[in-house]
Amino acid sequence: MTDNTAQATAVPSWVLKFVDAIDTLDFGEGFAPLTENTDMFFGTAHIHGVEAIKAFFVKIDAPLIITHEVLEFWTADNGVRLLRGEATMAKKSEPDKVVRAPFTHIFYLDREEPVRFRTLRITAGPLQTDAVM
Repeated sequence: MTDNTAQATAVPSWVLKFVDAIDTLDFGEGFAPLTENTDMFFGTAHIHGVEAIKAFFVKIDAPLIITHEVLEFWTADNGVRLLRGEATMAKKSEPDKVVRAPFTHIFYLDREEPVRFRTLRITAGPLQTDAVM
């Protein structure tokens, strides 16, 4: 039997900057933890490298008005960080048709100071995909 080493903790500023960068598509400081070696898995998609990850978020989020709210943040051993949140979104063409969806991010950090992501795994939903796609 293994010990549960995950601990709820305050949300670090790098997490808030990261989700804000996704919301605004202004990648500056919020995307500083990503490198050309970062791997991101979003559902079934595997995206490699910071520039490809930026392009992926532009593709999926540019047509949307979207806000990510962080509800919980957990730290675990070996640089694993867990985030649970909820996204509120609508198509820019239909701003009154709002959809909410839960999401989870699992960050695998290469290092903590400064923070660098080795791998990021994102799950989103369930959601009414036809409402936002």
